[in-house]
Amino acid sequence: MTHPISVTPQDDLQAVFDGAEENSVIQLSEGVYRQKAVIRVPGLTVIGAGAGKTTLIYDDYAKKTDELGREYNTFRTYTLAVCADHVTLKDLSVVNDALHPERKGQEVALSVLGSGFRMEDCVLTSTQDTLFVGPLPPDLIERYDGFLRDELRRGGRMTQSFSHCRIEGTVDFIFGCGEALFDSCEICSLQDARDLGYVAAPAHTLEQTEGLLFRNCTFTYEPGVTPGSIFLARPWRDYGLARFENCRYDRHIDPKGFDKWNDTRRDLTARFQEVPPVPGRVSWVNRK
Repeated sequence: MTHPISVTPQDDLQAVFDGAEENSVIQLSEGVYRQKAVIRVPGLTVIGAGAGKTTLIYDDYAKKTDELGREYNTFRTYTLAVCADHVTLKDLSVVNDALHPERKGQEVALSVLGSGFRMEDCVLTSTQDTLFVGPLPPDLIERYDGFLRDELRRGGRMTQSFSHCRIEGTVDFIFGCGEALFDSCEICSLQDARDLGYVAAPAHTLEQTEGLLFRNCTFTYEPGVTPGSIFLARPWRDYGLARFENCRYDRHIDPKGFDKWNDTRRDLTARFQEVPPVPGRVSWVNRK
């Protein structure tokens, strides 16, 4: 067994990730790593000193322009992108601190474009679009050919699990087409200038039978969030799939529970379920 690779905030995270062998363990010491990075090596395990002690942080946002004058777009704003299979993250925080999404647009903290991903005892913090669980919807994989790097346009089935994590955000802050399990997590809605929020924005295809699964999760809010101003989910594409099992909700959740996404008719195709059923929810939840 190889020894863990020890890393400090003064080290180049990208160089460490790129230089590691498959199935290596990378130990991040306590501190703030203000770096943007991509994991491309399969099987890496990245372990911090604790979610309150080891923080990966950056501040890109969708309306920022690059050297060619192009807006970054949601999918280039990540602080950390995982573009390999069987990667594990433990005991750390990943943060995008750009703030003010009403002016700056989406601000991703973590993008996962791989299968067999695991995250345990971590904190994810941003505002709009905190966590992207890939892949992209098929139409966006095609649309962004030549704009996004191929590693950010990976397709195929992707499974992910998040255990005992805290995920914070404002609008659509857990989104994508991944088959993602959130087990015993705290899902915290933060205050937003628009005074309206959505937790999940699934975009699964009709062929997918597994989607976002929230099991034994607690949905909380920070002071200043208006009671009843947050929806549990809205379908980012037709057939979006999300299931909520044995979850606990604070009073910030709108009694209707779910939204159909603006002026669309996605309520006709959305596959949302709550177990056990909650009285007063929209008529199209728990539809057979």
